[in-house]
Amino acid sequence: MRGGADDIPDIIDTLEYNNVFATFFTVGTWVQKYPDAVKSLADAGHDIGNHSNSHAHVNKLSYEANQEDMDMCNQKIQALTGKEVMLYRGPYGEYNNTVIQAAESKNMKVIQWDVDTLDYMGKTPEEMCKRIEEKIRNGSIILMHNDTDYTSKGLQQIIDKIQSLGYEIVPVSELIYKDNYTINHEGRQMQN
Repeated sequence: MRGGADDIPDIIDTLEYNNVFATFFTVGTWVQKYPDAVKSLADAGHDIGNHSNSHAHVNKLSYEANQEDMDMCNQKIQALTGKEVMLYRGPYGEYNNTVIQAAESKNMKVIQWDVDTLDYMGKTPEEMCKRIEEKIRNGSIILMHNDTDYTSKGLQQIIDKIQSLGYEIVPVSELIYKDNYTINHEGRQMQN
């Protein structure tokens, strides 16, 4: 989740209108600053995942420091949602064996993405749709952010594009392998 939360109600409304559920990876400091937004997302049925506590470069942290950072974020999310956090996505897409092992020690699955809309760079809905169309495939995880110039305004167009390509939109928790998998060098889960 990015800076603010003003667009969260519009995002929730668009997802609800389309009967689509998504996964929101939240930074602990954002959770603390916008608890009503986190609660609204969870109450609407969306997955809330851990995106670290302070958006640090987790590859530079020790195993113990990663665990502590993950715990701090998990505690904030769980206090608001009442649900155990099952998913972790490192800031900046960073991960290494230390990060993966720390997340696994907390019973969380490490998540990456394979389609970046570049919404945080000010891409228009049309540009985001083009990127999605060029890169999407079965099992894709699409990276988007709130508090960008066009994401909430273009969300309907993006949902329409994904569905017109024949894909169903599901939260990450319904998409990933939970057992008997490895993570390749691209961060993609591969079933064993």
